[in-house]
Amino acid sequence: MMAQTKRTSDTVLARILSSLNDDKAEDVVQIDLRGKTEIGDYMVIATGRSTRQVSSMASKLTDRLKQEFGFTSKVEGKDSGDWVLIDTGDVVVHIFRPEVREFYQLEKMWMPQGSSASVN
Repeated sequence: MMAQTKRTSDTVLARILSSLNDDKAEDVVQIDLRGKTEIGDYMVIATGRSTRQVSSMASKLTDRLKQEFGFTSKVEGKDSGDWVLIDTGDVVVHIFRPEVREFYQLEKMWMPQGSSASVN
């Protein structure tokens, strides 16, 4: 059995960002939610160029998290590939096709006016 990494919101966030980077996600934004909501500590928003890439990034991400931390994430929308939501408990990940991300503009909902999120 492989040793698992200690699960904290920061280690999960780091693995998510690394996975998305490995899979060539675009416009990756992380938003610190600590003290703002109970849904999680962080939100990550990323874009894939096609439905196939969005679904593939989501599958690889959930597989990597399960392998490294030993937990299964809740996943919604992977079959359509327009907008996949992955809930790890600590970090909520949204992976969009560009048009869908532009339409919903989640960053604007979660970021205070005049602030900027971390872009990796």
